[in-house]
Amino acid sequence: MNKYELAVVLSAKAEDDVRNDVLDRCKALVEKHGGQITNVDEWGKKKLAYEIDKMTEGYYYFIQFDAEGHTPGEIESRMRIMDHVIRYLCVRNDEA
Repeated sequence: MNKYELAVVLSAKAEDDVRNDVLDRCKALVEKHGGQITNVDEWGKKKLAYEIDKMTEGYYYFIQFDAEGHTPGEIESRMRIMDHVIRYLCVRNDEA
């Protein structure tokens, strides 16, 4: 099992209940593909480095999880089509 971190930026235009629903779907997606969530960090609303779809702010979430090597590819392929997700990135945490 490898350690991974999934960074998700959600639209600032989405309501609280919509954002919570999307975050729950992201966590369910990780668990569906064999990942075990170890931590979820919510950074809140932050300014984007550059404008994306005429938005200058977004809600940042970081999901740390343990999974096999094929899991991040499966997660990213489904994150690509999720509503209200404006950016995402899944990286492996290599701790020395």
